[in-house]
Amino acid sequence: MSTEKPHRVAPESLSRPMSRRRFLELAGAAAAGLLISSCTPEPPAASVEVAPTAGPASAEGALAATATAPAEAAVVPPLSTGRTSQVAVGTARSYDRTTIYNAVRDMLDDLGGLGDVVGPGDRVAIKTNLTGGLGNEGPPGLSPMESFVTHPEVVRALGALARDAGAREVFIVEAVYQWGSYTQWGYEEIAEDIGATLIDLNAPDPYGDFVDAEVPGGGRFYDSFIFNPILLEVDAFMSVGKMKCHWTAGVTHALKNLFGLVPARFYRLSERDSHRSAFHGPTEEIAGERVPATIIDLCRTRPIDFALVDGVMTTEGGEGPWIQTFGPIAPGVLFAGKDPVATDAIATLAQGFDPAAAAMTLPFVRSTNYIAMAAAAGLGTHRVEEIEVLGASVEEVKRDFRPCVIG
Repeated sequence: MSTEKPHRVAPESLSRPMSRRRFLELAGAAAAGLLISSCTPEPPAASVEVAPTAGPASAEGALAATATAPAEAAVVPPLSTGRTSQVAVGTARSYDRTTIYNAVRDMLDDLGGLGDVVGPGDRVAIKTNLTGGLGNEGPPGLSPMESFVTHPEVVRALGALARDAGAREVFIVEAVYQWGSYTQWGYEEIAEDIGATLIDLNAPDPYGDFVDAEVPGGGRFYDSFIFNPILLEVDAFMSVGKMKCHWTAGVTHALKNLFGLVPARFYRLSERDSHRSAFHGPTEEIAGERVPATIIDLCRTRPIDFALVDGVMTTEGGEGPWIQTFGPIAPGVLFAGKDPVATDAIATLAQGFDPAAAAMTLPFVRSTNYIAMAAAAGLGTHRVEEIEVLGASVEEVKRDFRPCVIG
């Protein structure tokens, strides 16, 4: 099997560099070594030149860093800066189109609008979460959209509001298990309605090939990730995750949603695997280190400009029906913010968990706390005292989720 990869590029080296790569300043020594760079304005349209890829990376290459990587340093949250991030909380008891649109619109109003995220003529990518593929069903009487994948009405509302903010193009992106996920789960319909383009990140289309985007300053297990070039060309990148617990990572909201950015075939330990098994490693113990670190490196390579979390109808006890403790729950809530770490922190708090919990404690029972790691990496704040909650209070929407614990 060939190990050749696409030509490696730093994000700023693309012929159409992003204009909104808003790398945040790193906080404290825990994030030492990361580089902060500003990005240049977008020039006239030009093609992205990449070298062809001969085939998927080998499983051996994907795990090469496991044996040699230094022991992970303890996660030390940065010192309090006194600055406040804002997270808007909205409520909705159903996925009725008008109800969802009004809830998302009101949350954006609370946050001061999208003007500092989306400008006139901008290109916007919205990353949804369509995990599992069509071989998995929701709990009895519920669809996948009403349980473990992002509901299309939430994406429709955000896409329409991005258009209202001046977006010239809207792309809905996901490395789908099969294109039918877009078709059967309602995404082709909403894309047509709001004039969006669906992109399967498992393929390089509409480009000639993928790019190999460097992790700024180097990563824990990966120095680069193979991306569809659209991810580095857009002016604004939005993550719309589902509010869930996760067997390995503890919880999954907007940050963990970025696992679906890369083509799955390049990150498998075996060709028989259907998921990105190399991100996990061969054992659950290794996964507890690799998964959180990979989340952080993905978020550093493709920073989130706006986060939205769908917790209207979702699941507890696991991220999908392949988890034994998986079951339905309907909190009737949405979270939004321009600080994705703060957004995930408040969503985690509303699940009845501490977003600053220590590793190997609830809800992070099999891993380090990637939300605290994201804060230590300068991607935002997870300190509840530094986050201003707008709209509904956490106390109003809190629903204690069953964690991924058997027995």
